[in-house]
Amino acid sequence: MGYGSDSARENSVKKTFVVLGILVFSMSVAQAQKLTGAGATFPYPIYSKWFSEYAAAHPGVELNYQSIGSGGGIRQVTAGLVDFGASDMPMTDEALAASKVKLVHIPTVLGAVVPVFNVPGASGIRFSGDVLADIYLGKISMWNDGRIAKDNPGVSLPDQKIIVVHRSDGSGTSFIWTDYLSKVSKEWEGGPGKGTSPSWPVGVGGKGNEGVAGLVRQLPGAIGYVELIYALQNHIPFGQVKNASGAWVTASIDGVTQAAASIKQMPADYRISITNAPGKDAYPISSFTYLLIPVHAADASKGKVIKDMLSWIVNSGETEAPTLSYAPLPKNVADKVLKTVYSLQ
Repeated sequence: MGYGSDSARENSVKKTFVVLGILVFSMSVAQAQKLTGAGATFPYPIYSKWFSEYAAAHPGVELNYQSIGSGGGIRQVTAGLVDFGASDMPMTDEALAASKVKLVHIPTVLGAVVPVFNVPGASGIRFSGDVLADIYLGKISMWNDGRIAKDNPGVSLPDQKIIVVHRSDGSGTSFIWTDYLSKVSKEWEGGPGKGTSPSWPVGVGGKGNEGVAGLVRQLPGAIGYVELIYALQNHIPFGQVKNASGAWVTASIDGVTQAAASIKQMPADYRISITNAPGKDAYPISSFTYLLIPVHAADASKGKVIKDMLSWIVNSGETEAPTLSYAPLPKNVADKVLKTVYSLQ
């Protein structure tokens, strides 16, 4: 095929480059997406790492995650105000039915909630479930109480008032904590019960895992509960907890993994509790944490990015979970999650 002249050939080449430029520009616009999410503080350290790495590897994609607590995340995603939510508490049937957006729970990692404390002169303290429940009920108010002393022979416990610290916001970490207390204490189960914002009998509130960690560090005599990574990063002592088998267990990736191993069959919707799990090495205050994803994305382009991001998390991000003291999904759960991700519209 001839062009007739050098100028005709030059014009043709220019047109070709213009068309290619438009195509490249269109593709870059299609890939440029700003996604917003909100919710749990429990997984914030690993989510922050994942979202930053994913965005860096996908030019044009921006991910803004607001660590506002599970309750806030559920409210925002069910109202359609964010592209995805995050919660440590599985949503109830009623909450799912009332949502303006049809949602699916995507488990991401597992973590441990630990009792942190600020007790001068005591670096290691053991806590049984019934003692933790009664501390949070206000029935045990001094650190040298006989029931605490019984579980801690040889530990110097001061004659000091216990300052109870809990979350002030709607919190999935609070749900995990109170779900556990409800399983080990009939009085707690029949009283405050489990939830993201229970009616706390005693104590002072801190916003987010960060807020609870900060108050415990500041207040001599304080006890609180945070996700393991917050205790490690803030260098706050945390106690061993007696598990369902009667063993004293220190929170660890292995202990959380052992708790997950107690699942005989994962529900199709992934909503499950693994607190107080059986097994001699299982850490008793363990939980999955979830991203709450619309089944049908309001924006198809954003939906494709979310789907790809979730696939990346399961296939690549999980390997990084242990670096921040989270347990990765068991392989059978990860395989199941991938099938759910691929089914998203």
